[in-house]
Amino acid sequence: MKVPNTCQFTEEHLWVEATDDNLWLVGITEYAQDLLGDLVFIEAPAIGSLISQGQSCGIVESVKTGADLFAPLTGKVVAINAEVINDPERIQDHAYSAWIFKMQTTAESLTSHLLSAVDYQALINQK
Repeated sequence: MKVPNTCQFTEEHLWVEATDDNLWLVGITEYAQDLLGDLVFIEAPAIGSLISQGQSCGIVESVKTGADLFAPLTGKVVAINAEVINDPERIQDHAYSAWIFKMQTTAESLTSHLLSAVDYQALINQK
């Protein structure tokens, strides 16, 4: 399973990627979607909502189970990817381009808890 170097990761299997406009794209990793199986429903945080790192901010459901989305960073949700919400299977085809929501962080310095691609690869290799 290839992990892109352009992303950073949480231990809860979310990826984040900085955009050119100082926002962050957020999605679930290929590893997570493999564990979940066929995705059938995604509940993303509402646009404009303030989310705090580590707190539940949404849900991903598959035919097998459901899982909370835990905010990777603290900030404000500025966009939702309607294509992914309406067709969750897009994540299975392109996990690292099928972002779920876009956020603006309130403190850029609070990214030290995120894992690099190398560290995330080591984490999933242990499982």
